Amino acid sequence: MSTRPTTSSPTPSRRSPVLDRLRTPRGLTGAIGALLVIVVAVVGPTVWGSAADTTSVADRLAGASLAHPFGTDELGRDVFARVMVATRVSVLLTLGATAISVVGGVLLGAVATVLPRPLRRLVTALVDILLSFPWLLMALFFSVIWGASATGAMLAVGFAGVPTFARLTYTLASSLIGRDYVKAARIAGVGQAEVLVRHVMPNMLPPMLVNAAVSASGTLLAFAGLSFLGLGVQAPEYDWGRLLGLGIARIYGNPMAAIGPGIALVVCGVIFTQLGELWNESSKRLLGLPAPARRRTAAPATGSAAAATPADQEPVVQVRDLRVAFPDRDGRLVERVHGISLTIMPGEVVGVVGESGSGKSVSAMAIAALLGPDSSVQASELSFRGIDMTAPLTKAERSRLGLELAMVFQDPLTSLNPSLTIGKQLRETVEVHEGLSTAESTKRAEAALESVRIPLPAKRLKQFPHELSGGMRQRAMIGMGLMGRPKLLIADEPTTALDVTVQRQVLRVLHEAQEQTGAAILLISHDIALVSGFCDRILVMKDGRIVESLDADRLHEARHPYTRGLIACVPDMTSDRTMPLPVIGESFLVPEPVEGQDPLAEGPITTEGQRA
Repeated sequence: MSTRPTTSSPTPSRRSPVLDRLRTPRGLTGAIGALLVIVVAVVGPTVWGSAADTTSVADRLAGASLAHPFGTDELGRDVFARVMVATRVSVLLTLGATAISVVGGVLLGAVATVLPRPLRRLVTALVDILLSFPWLLMALFFSVIWGASATGAMLAVGFAGVPTFARLTYTLASSLIGRDYVKAARIAGVGQAEVLVRHVMPNMLPPMLVNAAVSASGTLLAFAGLSFLGLGVQAPEYDWGRLLGLGIARIYGNPMAAIGPGIALVVCGVIFTQLGELWNESSKRLLGLPAPARRRTAAPATGSAAAATPADQEPVVQVRDLRVAFPDRDGRLVERVHGISLTIMPGEVVGVVGESGSGKSVSAMAIAALLGPDSSVQASELSFRGIDMTAPLTKAERSRLGLELAMVFQDPLTSLNPSLTIGKQLRETVEVHEGLSTAESTKRAEAALESVRIPLPAKRLKQFPHELSGGMRQRAMIGMGLMGRPKLLIADEPTTALDVTVQRQVLRVLHEAQEQTGAAILLISHDIALVSGFCDRILVMKDGRIVESLDADRLHEARHPYTRGLIACVPDMTSDRTMPLPVIGESFLVPEPVEGQDPLAEGPITTEGQRA
């Protein structure tokens, strides 16, 4: 009996996350406070301007009363009216300085992430040096450069905040740029600058908005401090800081003349903080709303690219003597993959099995040209359907890779961009490389989700990754790979952290996708039993080397001790349940190949409690 929900089943209404947050006390306080500040800033000079500028000798230095809640100054002007009028100047200067800090910091931090390593270290070192100085001290230093004025104070406070946002941007961008969905975007042919704009920046906005709101509160106090010291707004203009300085001079005669501007500073600062918390909860959903996709000219997929496609009987992947190295802390290259070779034919399902650190994922990333610029990849031959993956890729080759090479990463929650809907991520590849319209790509995306057994595909396309279950996210990743014309699916431990039932569903979907498209599959896993039941051929890796290669139906003929150790660690129906499961001992080492000796020769195996 089919368990697929019918289209007539009621769909729960989805309320806006912003409205949900506004219904909370914090959201309501922030929204009402922000609205009041905006209203006062707009209408303040019109409503209270006359009382703020009208002098009255008879009323000079009057105390607080119903007529003058904050009293009057030396010329008889109403202090409350002047506080209301000063709202516009104080808020505009605060927002201007915060915008300078955020924009300058984001640009500096984003540029640092794409610079070569020597320049990147130079920029980050400069930022660290600037951060070692107190923020207010830097503001005072810049205010001396630009002079004592409102504009000079705004520039001083704004530039003093640039290092803070530069460090935050660099830290966030560095952590996001290594995520799987960014690597997937690179497979699709997205350039480095576009990766920053479309995939990194949107996911930086939630913490950036919160820090901008907190910074606005600090900026407001910094302006008040500069004006209090006479380095900010100059007479005849005034802001809350200048009014606070004038009120302090006669605080014993009329305390409200100083307390009034202080109340305005505290209330406005609290409102900025409340808005930051409100943005933090709702910004991700806001950023993921569907937007018009940028159209591109279709790549010549049926022209020169199609003509360059090899014949179907030629290997999909050809690797000979692949070596991958990474720099250590001293900058010396340390080799992690030691000269492996493999061939994957069209339609073949090849499994790579081994312990963590054996080089499985690194080898797969090298085949897909997804390793970072710090890595060193060398090979006598490393090609995908005639494309040399060790050479710089042309635009046509990137277009082919975006359509013909798909990768299913280990953790779909980090592989999918959390700020974009599922539909937007599925449509991107075909919109970029085939020039399809949004309507055409949406139809193909629905078909792809339906082919991987995701119910209600039209609804799922509008949802975000966190709204799907783990197994459904993994199937969505497989559906993303089916959007183009896949010739190779690289599945990097696609069933990790999934229960047995969901694992079976994911593997069934992979098998059905392989049957539909005829694509080859490179499956990476720790579970040799799972690989043996799914793959045609198995490669066993240990310490960056392929120690054994054999057909899946001949796994019982394994000769290498490490392979036999992996098999012995898998329980079956005949295992003695009174005995502990055997594990490969920590002292077990694969012998280095010796000239003239068969590396697959039988040898002893060290296990805890049992021999293989």
